[in-house]
Amino acid sequence: MRRENQSSMSEFLLLGLPIWPEQQEVFFALFLGMYLTTVLGNLLIILLIRLDSHLHSPMYFFLSHLAFTDVSFSSVTVPKMLMDMHAKYKSIPYAGCISQMYFFIFFTDLDSFLITSMAYDRYVAICHPLHYTTIMREELCALLVAISWILSCASSLSHTLLLTQSMRLENQSSVSEFFLLGLPIHPEQQGVFFALFLGMYLTTVLGNLLIILLIRLDSRLHTPMYYFLSHLAFTDVSFSSVTVPKMLINMHTQDQSILYAGCVTQMYFFIFFTDLDNFLLTSMAYDRYVAICHPLRYATIMRGGVCILLVAVSWILSSASALSHTLLLAQLSFCADNSISHFFCDLGVLLKLSCSDTSLNELVIFTAGVAVITLPLICILISYGHIGATILKVPSARGIFKALSTCGSHLSVVSLYYGTIIGLYFFPSSSSSSDRNIIASVMYTVVTPLLNPFIYSLRNRDMKGALEKLFNRVTVLYQ
Repeated sequence: MRRENQSSMSEFLLLGLPIWPEQQEVFFALFLGMYLTTVLGNLLIILLIRLDSHLHSPMYFFLSHLAFTDVSFSSVTVPKMLMDMHAKYKSIPYAGCISQMYFFIFFTDLDSFLITSMAYDRYVAICHPLHYTTIMREELCALLVAISWILSCASSLSHTLLLTQSMRLENQSSVSEFFLLGLPIHPEQQGVFFALFLGMYLTTVLGNLLIILLIRLDSRLHTPMYYFLSHLAFTDVSFSSVTVPKMLINMHTQDQSILYAGCVTQMYFFIFFTDLDNFLLTSMAYDRYVAICHPLRYATIMRGGVCILLVAVSWILSSASALSHTLLLAQLSFCADNSISHFFCDLGVLLKLSCSDTSLNELVIFTAGVAVITLPLICILISYGHIGATILKVPSARGIFKALSTCGSHLSVVSLYYGTIIGLYFFPSSSSSSDRNIIASVMYTVVTPLLNPFIYSLRNRDMKGALEKLFNRVTVLYQ
């Protein structure tokens, strides 16, 4: 229930197509047939491309993504339109309307980017046929699709946030900015902590970018494990960049304010990269499970298409989770206190500041927490359970050591990351434990992304070899 001090729309009415009532059945049958043809036709294209090895080329890779986008694009609007044709009361809830608009813009933009990628593919095929396989390699195709998804997500999110902000300003009494109180440190310690966190942040960025660079340059690292690791490194850089720069700016300028739109945006990307970290760690655990438990079938199971699919699903699920929290938060009103006792816009703290009913938000937090934290952790534990059982069957100590060395780095990262989250969210806390929550948040937003490059470089022989190779190349270049 919304409070009395807030006048806001809870639903909208969709008037539908400008057709006469007696024409409803004809148009219903027409659009239903068109929709089913669209879905079945595009799903058939995806199935054919997946099953026929002759179609495993860049052009058909883009075409399969375009077909999926077309199915999703139609599914955003047509099913609701068909339902309204048979309904007397053609309403749509506020959250449903915003979600529909978000995904309509998202898939519209994604369609445009994918068509552009296909045009580039045709350009290379016709204008540079001898260099086609070199230019349009699998990594570039995956990068073009990933960039298309990211840009489309950013575009639709910006429109969604601006719309929800304008509706808030027009329809409800609420704050326009928040104040981030930051870390619980004394003013005279600001300079020391500023230098400390700046050094940690720069190390995090440079270390993870170095991992990405090494994986890109060394052909020996072009394997599924390092493919996932490069995505995890990018996620760690982005994860830290969501919160740390703003915290450093606040410590340096003493200006603790953050606009409402900026706060919601920060919360969205914080949840997004947190969830993406979970799914990528799960994908890496599955990769290690296949490598140790099914080594003879590893190349068949963990082929390029499967790795790309796992990463794409991780991005989609993370985006959906972050969007659901953002849309529900956008409906809340913040009437009095606008001071956030944290160094970033944490969802839990924002819900405590709201003067609206937050029961639905808390329900979604619990549901999403099970889906994006508990289930991935269970999958990781099951994978390592099978790995442990397989290792115990290995008769030689050398085989056990080799098996442990392949998953030791990942297991260290998983233990550090989930150990902090479990300590923060699964142990009971009181209202006086806000400092403990802030310290725990620093652990998994600053410390964990910082340690990941060291864990993978110091414990991994392949990464050490790639680093030495790069160092020798640079040394020869400057001699």
